[in-house]
Amino acid sequence: MKLGRKLLILGSVTATGLAAAIIPMVASNAAAACAPAWSSSAVYVGGNSASQNGHNYTAKWWTQNESPATHSGQWDVWADNGACGGTTTPPTTTPPTGPTTNPPTTGSKMASSPYVYPGWGNPPAPSTVTSATGIKAFTVAFVLASNGCNPAWDGEGGLTGGVHASYIAQIKAAGADVVPSVGGYSGNKLGPNCSTTTALAGAYQKIIDAFGLKAIDIDIENTDEFENTAVQDRVLGALKIIKQNNPSVKTILTFGTSTTGPTYYGTRLVQQAKTLGANIDIFTQMPFDFGGGNDMYGNTVNASEALKNLLKSTFGYTDAQAYSHMGISGMNGLSDQQELTSTDTWTRIRDYAKSKGFARFTFWAVNRDRGCAGGGVVSNCSGIAQADWAFTKISAGF
Repeated sequence: MKLGRKLLILGSVTATGLAAAIIPMVASNAAAACAPAWSSSAVYVGGNSASQNGHNYTAKWWTQNESPATHSGQWDVWADNGACGGTTTPPTTTPPTGPTTNPPTTGSKMASSPYVYPGWGNPPAPSTVTSATGIKAFTVAFVLASNGCNPAWDGEGGLTGGVHASYIAQIKAAGADVVPSVGGYSGNKLGPNCSTTTALAGAYQKIIDAFGLKAIDIDIENTDEFENTAVQDRVLGALKIIKQNNPSVKTILTFGTSTTGPTYYGTRLVQQAKTLGANIDIFTQMPFDFGGGNDMYGNTVNASEALKNLLKSTFGYTDAQAYSHMGISGMNGLSDQQELTSTDTWTRIRDYAKSKGFARFTFWAVNRDRGCAGGGVVSNCSGIAQADWAFTKISAGF
C-alpha cells in the first residue's frame, strides 16, 4: 500500500464470456501437416495448435491476437514446432461460436483476501476472524529482500520460521488460503535487489514453492520499483517466467492510482505487460492516499473505469474481459490523507466490483479492522466507529 504502509517502517485473486471462439485441438494426418491457419480474432488456450507462414505452433497458455511468428521465443506464448506442409484432418467437433468462459488461470475471480501483517498492529487470530466473517483468504504482508536477492518476510530470517510462518500455519488451520504479498511501500525489495529477470523469477519461485501457492501478489510501489522503468520491466519479465512455469498460479500486480485512473507509471506498467507478453492475471489499483477527498466511492469507480478502458485499448478486451482482469485494494476507515471510507461506502464499492465481475477485492488491513472513533491513522484500528471485523465481513460477500 502507499502511505499506509509507511507505518510498517515508522512503527517497527465470476469469469465472463469471450466473444471469440476457442479453437479445439486438431489431429494431423501426417507429422508435418499444417494445423489450421492462425487467426488474430480467435482465442487459443494451452495445447491448441495453429500454423503460420509454413510452420506449426502450439499455444503454451491463453492468447489472442499474438502472432505465432513473432511470439514464439523461449519465454513467449507460442512454441514453434517446425516447418509443416500438406493437409490436416478436420476437427471432429465444430468450434463453439457463442460466448465461452475465460480460461481458469486468467482473469477468473478470487475470494476476497484482505491484507494482514503478522508483525505489526496486534494481528488477530485468523480463526477469530474467519469464524466471525466467513472470509476465506488473507493476503500476508510483506516478503522483502535479504542479503541480496533472497526472499524473506520483512527482509529478515527467511521464509520459514518466525512470526509469519506461525501466522500462516494458523491461517491454513482456520481453513483459509494464503496469498503472500511481495514488496509494499517501504523496505528493501526484491525488484531492485535481484539484478536480472531470471534471478527475480527465481526469488518469486522460492516463495511459490515454500507455500504451495495458488496466487502471488506483487505490490509494486514507490520510486524504487513502480517509478523505476528498469525495475518495472524486470518485475514483468519475472512474472512472465513464473506464469510459464506455474500456469495455475495467478499473478497479481498491485499499484497506486490517481482519482482519474492509472498514472503515467500505471499506464506504462499495463502497456509494458502487453509488450513483454507478461500474461498478468489481475491488475489491482489502490484507490486511497490519492486525494480522494470526501467521495471515496465516486473516485474509486472513476479510477477503476479508467483502468478498464486502458485494459481494453491495450489488450483488445471487451468491457467484461477487462473487468475480469481487475482488482480493488482499498484502505478501511481513515487513510493517511484522512480520506474516509465508511462501512457503508465499502459496501457500495464491493457491490460495484461484484456487479462488474472484478477478479480481486481486498483492503489494508485486517489489523486495522477494529473501531476507534477519533483514533487517527494507527496500526490496530480504523480511526472510525465500527464493529470489529466489519470491513472483512463486507469483503467476504464479494
